[in-house]
Amino acid sequence: MTWTSLLANKEAQKHKTSKKELDNMRALIARDLADASLAGLSADRRFATAYNAALQAANMAIACAGYRIVSKVGHHRVSLESTKLVLGKAAHKYADYFETCRRKRNTIDYTFSIETSRFAASHVTHELTPQAVGVSPGP
Repeated sequence: MTWTSLLANKEAQKHKTSKKELDNMRALIARDLADASLAGLSADRRFATAYNAALQAANMAIACAGYRIVSKVGHHRVSLESTKLVLGKAAHKYADYFETCRRKRNTIDYTFSIETSRFAASHVTHELTPQAVGVSPGP
């Protein structure tokens, strides 16, 4: 996968981000991380909400690199894979981990609720700490 192929396949487009856009993304990530930690929330919802924070962090990195992933079938997968281009080899294991989370989230949201284990929900939240994406942990 290269930016050239993503652009040619209309999976990505060039994009100039702004401070306002990045601040909005940070706020969304912080909100999702806070929501994923709410007592009483099911493990499935905690997992899916923490996954969304990870996806938004990926989109933030992509925006900072001057691109935006086009919203169409498969765009979550493309976003997570594209972080490898943006963040380099050190991020590959995280991109692969969150790709596994994406598949699990698809099962939870589109097929049936499988009652994610508390460990899995906590693990995805732990992998995406507020400090890792430069957001405050919430109110």
